[in-house]
Amino acid sequence: MAAEGKRRGLGRGLGALIMDTAITPVAPEVAAQAEAGGVKLIDIDHLLPNPRQPRTTFDPAALEELAASIRTHGVIQPLVVTAAADQPGRYWLIAGERRWRAARIAGLKEVPVIVREATPQQLMEWALVENVQRADLNPIEEATAFQTLMTEFGLTQAEVAERVGKSRPAITNTVRLLSLPMEVQQAVIDGQITAGHARALLGLSNSEAILRALSEVIRRELSVRQTEAFVRRMNETLAKPASSATEEDTNLQSHLRYLEDRFRSALGTRVTLHRNPDGGGKLIVHFYSDEDLESLFRLITGGEDG
Repeated sequence: MAAEGKRRGLGRGLGALIMDTAITPVAPEVAAQAEAGGVKLIDIDHLLPNPRQPRTTFDPAALEELAASIRTHGVIQPLVVTAAADQPGRYWLIAGERRWRAARIAGLKEVPVIVREATPQQLMEWALVENVQRADLNPIEEATAFQTLMTEFGLTQAEVAERVGKSRPAITNTVRLLSLPMEVQQAVIDGQITAGHARALLGLSNSEAILRALSEVIRRELSVRQTEAFVRRMNETLAKPASSATEEDTNLQSHLRYLEDRFRSALGTRVTLHRNPDGGGKLIVHFYSDEDLESLFRLITGGEDG
């Protein structure tokens, strides 16, 4: 039932692409498809890795396990490919790169494939959806793929969300990870911290503070909740004046932090509030996409067109 729910959220025509082989990869289905002309055997050396593949790492141990299974049972789930227009007789992989790599390790000369027509955008979309279905991508790979669909192919966050079966806020929160320093992104890729830890670090205002916090999170093995609390304490410390504050100054700073938190809750995004000694100051409202800006405009103006 859960698998069926996931398929409903996938992009238009994806069910026809996958043909349910990701759900029930059994040999009789492959044989039936072959008889109907849906599956063909292709020289393994004629297949090329998807240039739009969002997945950048493949676990060697897992590949060896799959190769051992393939030696015993063969490739029971066809790969999905598209003809490489600039290389006659060659095919780009759309789905199944892990199986292709394992089949090479197993020493196979040919593998079963389903040939589909695909545009460069579809190469990215279908490879992304397959990996999202299987939870094969780390959060940074996901974020990079989502960002590519938006910047290179002009999709909105809502359109990306529809294609991969996620909510728009989930897409927004994932893409925001790319604004973190590379050291933090690498820590996520390496499994030193989770995406939840990384999102908590986004609450800090500058890279220096973020990297300092990252070091502490890893050293002390903090949970996500502990990291959120640690970030709040850091923000409170960073907000204090350099000189010793009087009780009045301390109360004022606490009130400003309270107002800042209220702004964040009301607007649903990061807000920075600065107050000058003369009573002036500035309120900075952060947004991460045109859609975020439009949403903030509606919240602040009450939906007026302006």
